[in-house]
Amino acid sequence: ASEDPAALDCPAESVWDDARAEGAPEPATDDHPFPYLRERSIPSLYLWTAAAMLAFSIVAVRLVGGSFGGVSRYADLLAMGVAFLMLETKGVVGFALLFGTTWLVNALVFMGVLLSVLVAVAISKRVSFKRPTRLYAFLLASLVVAYVVPPADLLDLHVVPRFFAAVVVAFTPIFIANLVFTQRFRDTSHSTTAFGANLIGAMAGGLMEYLSLITGYRNLLIVVAIAYAVAFFLGRDALQKTAAA
Repeated sequence: ASEDPAALDCPAESVWDDARAEGAPEPATDDHPFPYLRERSIPSLYLWTAAAMLAFSIVAVRLVGGSFGGVSRYADLLAMGVAFLMLETKGVVGFALLFGTTWLVNALVFMGVLLSVLVAVAISKRVSFKRPTRLYAFLLASLVVAYVVPPADLLDLHVVPRFFAAVVVAFTPIFIANLVFTQRFRDTSHSTTAFGANLIGAMAGGLMEYLSLITGYRNLLIVVAIAYAVAFFLGRDALQKTAAA
């Protein structure tokens, strides 16, 4: 930093273009804030570590949750776990861009996630959706909104309206996703196995967050939408049976 404005002048055509010509990393952005990556890729150390963690998780769930044959019956819950962890990551990053990377901001985000889960559980205990498959349509719509509204568009707002706008954009898909999960989970015949499948998916989703090193954080929402689409096609029969009951 400098008190002399001229000292802070950094013309793109004379700096970044020359640097890229020499093979330097691409400039960091809010969506891809990784200046230490020479090219968009996942380092092999991350891949091996992720594989080891996933293998350990699968073994642990197998010992506690039962056979994988039982887990396969809840493949849609596994896909939901994959999607939810990436959706949570996108929420954390979005709030960090809007309000700063602080312990308070992270605490507010995780508190919001937990409250979304709690409210969804409370609603599902009292309300039975006659057509729960429609929740997926609302979930997809909320993901589209979150994708087309970049965090930079909210920075011009005052801190209070910015906070409420960020909450709506980030937590609407999280809340609807929890409604989908609770509607599916509440009538499962083997809750331990079903929850084990969801935990495996959550672990995989947490590790798949490293895709952001390639895609950027915004495009994680596309992966989230694909995972929920898989969950819909794998679990729609179970949702319809739940609604009929």
